[in-house]
Amino acid sequence: KNISDFSLNVTDCTQIVVPEEVFFTVAAAGILENLLVLIAVVRNKNLHLPMYFFICSLAISDMLGSLYKTLENIFIILCKMGYLTRRGDFEKKLDDAMDSVFILSLLGSIFSLLAIAADRYITIFYALRYHNIMTLRRALVILAIIWTFCAGSSIAIALFSYEAATVIPFTILFPLMMFFILCLYVHMFLLARSHAKKIASLPTNTIHQRTNMKGAITLTIFLGVFLCCWAPFVLHILLARFCPHNPYCACYMSIFHVNGTLIMCNAIIDPMIFAFRSPELWSTFKKMFCCAR
Repeated sequence: KNISDFSLNVTDCTQIVVPEEVFFTVAAAGILENLLVLIAVVRNKNLHLPMYFFICSLAISDMLGSLYKTLENIFIILCKMGYLTRRGDFEKKLDDAMDSVFILSLLGSIFSLLAIAADRYITIFYALRYHNIMTLRRALVILAIIWTFCAGSSIAIALFSYEAATVIPFTILFPLMMFFILCLYVHMFLLARSHAKKIASLPTNTIHQRTNMKGAITLTIFLGVFLCCWAPFVLHILLARFCPHNPYCACYMSIFHVNGTLIMCNAIIDPMIFAFRSPELWSTFKKMFCCAR
């Protein structure tokens, strides 16, 4: 709040406020859509595969992002109504809890995307040994490690968020992981292009290769959407920590509500990508709605 008040004094930029109705509508839509993905994977035994479990992990991360922004908005409304104070002990603990949910959502999304990328890589280049390499048990172990690490990191970062030694590694992790996934993509597409030329005369393998490349393209869309929705908010955190008194930084921070809305839009877009690019998942959605009717 102090940073926001100071920002209004050092910049001519008007703070853009997203209506509360829009906030809650977008958040509710994101939570419901990702909940449908989880229910569809649980109900359809054909979807009990490592790839869809990693997708469920990403869906849970998206739900946490929408939940965080919803709780934050409710907290702000209660403060405006006078039911909560901004600097009380209870409010401080509540704020730390919400921050940990936000960090858990961000870290969960990053590592889920990394797991999906690794799974696609193995599917494309080790297709014959895929089921031996990526078993269901190994996928569950990977997810358990990911979420244990993310939960521990989110609590630690939320408790020591005012220390530069904590903020810097957290903000560096975002571009570092994105760069690693990008390198994996480039390597994946270059090898896939080389393999496609070698097996062009084999129809069955070509079809299999196209199917795997479709999965890689889907993952590329995931990454692009994730960067567009999360990068502005991560940039806001960096500016608020390292240059809150700069007029240009303050001008960017005036669109805080817009950046928060983008996070929730990510939770809406991802399930749409699942549905439209996965025939099995789309078929499951149809069966679920037909049975409900």
